[in-house]
Amino acid sequence: MVTPAQSSRPSAETSPQSSPQAPAEKSHYGLRGEILSPVETLAQSVSTMAPSSTPAATIPLVCALAGNGTWLAYLLATGAVLLVALCVASFARRSSSPGSLFIYAETVLPRWLGAMVGWSLVLAYVATGSSVVGGFYQYAALVFLHSHSTPAASVLLTLTVTAISMWVAWRDVKISARLMLWIEATSLLTILVVVVLVLGHRGHHLDARQITLQGTTGSGLRLGLVLALFSFVGFESATTLGSEARNPLTTIPRAVIRSSLLAGAIFVVCAYTEVLGFHMVGQNLGDSQAPMQTLAAVAGAPILGTLINIGVLVSMFACTLACVTAAARVLLLMAHRGLAHGKLRDTHHQNETPHVAVLVAGLAAGLPVVVLGARGASGLDVYGWMGSLATYGFIVTYALVAAALPAYLRRNNALRAGARLLSALAFAAMLLALLGNLYPLPAGPYGKLPYIYLGYLAAGLLWFAIGEHKRHSRTV
Repeated sequence: MVTPAQSSRPSAETSPQSSPQAPAEKSHYGLRGEILSPVETLAQSVSTMAPSSTPAATIPLVCALAGNGTWLAYLLATGAVLLVALCVASFARRSSSPGSLFIYAETVLPRWLGAMVGWSLVLAYVATGSSVVGGFYQYAALVFLHSHSTPAASVLLTLTVTAISMWVAWRDVKISARLMLWIEATSLLTILVVVVLVLGHRGHHLDARQITLQGTTGSGLRLGLVLALFSFVGFESATTLGSEARNPLTTIPRAVIRSSLLAGAIFVVCAYTEVLGFHMVGQNLGDSQAPMQTLAAVAGAPILGTLINIGVLVSMFACTLACVTAAARVLLLMAHRGLAHGKLRDTHHQNETPHVAVLVAGLAAGLPVVVLGARGASGLDVYGWMGSLATYGFIVTYALVAAALPAYLRRNNALRAGARLLSALAFAAMLLALLGNLYPLPAGPYGKLPYIYLGYLAAGLLWFAIGEHKRHSRTV
């Protein structure tokens, strides 16, 4: 059972009680204060989820497991994510910092659990970045070569998209936010046009096979639900902009809840429509490598399929940028809290961005993909492997943050029975998702991912133990 940390622990948060000191706190981190509008703050969460990549890459994978229950898997995933979003929003209304969920947990949980949240969150953002870089070179080959990518092309594309993302994140967070916003908005609009056209071709008749869940098994729905959760991960990343968003105690919780609800609605509708469209042409969505092209043909607008593929390609770049931006800020605050190397505290004197952390996060996201791409791994394989690894980090983080909520609210004299129930439900949902990932343990590379995550976590906790020993030695 976890217990609240000692109240004497130094805090790096901004709360209602300490709001007059907010400007000084922000300048302490070296970041540019309150420059992002509410829409730009929302763009961070939306871009980290990369919602336009879900209809093209993730929904077919979920369909291969859940079949006609794909829409239900996404509806249930939306409910689970919304529980976590409400927990995160409860923190975000009272605290803002670059540390995101890490600082929420670290201020009330024992320091070793706070370190676990921090390192899990860094892995989650970095591995998500790696995942979408793999998706990037997959779709680049599809758009420009109409074939699979060669190892040399995979490595070149990986280095290119990672380098550009690092440069933009190093240069200006406002440029990053605006760029991500326009990329995702344009791509999603094109997808939604295709969805409306397909539904229009179908008319007012519902797809009975989907409504009755024909052929869907309980185990398939469970595994599909776990995979569907990957579509949402990163919805909370607006919280990493706590020092840079305007009026963060209002705009960030709104961004967190709105991004999860908006994405959930889009995913459920797209899941239903994609399965419907493939029923109409007698094909299996789970076997498709380019589902949006098929769906655009069903809609009678095949040119939109090509435009969507281009949009997905650019969206994956935006997600890479968002992940580097988020991971860098978590590393920045972990360094301020003594849980990461002190050099990661540095910020650029002119750009006011965490340039050292950006460099580390970008390299960590790109190097695994360079190795896998050079070995001939397909972009979809990299997308699946690294995305699944990221899911472990996110689920553990979400579970611990949900568990920390009652203690945090009690400290702020705001604990109510509803908050206890919300915390318990969110924690239970994430625990079930984790068990769904672990049992039965998947075959092949996916079965190795839990051990990779545990090994990484052990290394992070070892770093924490060494740092705590040194800190204790200096105070004796």
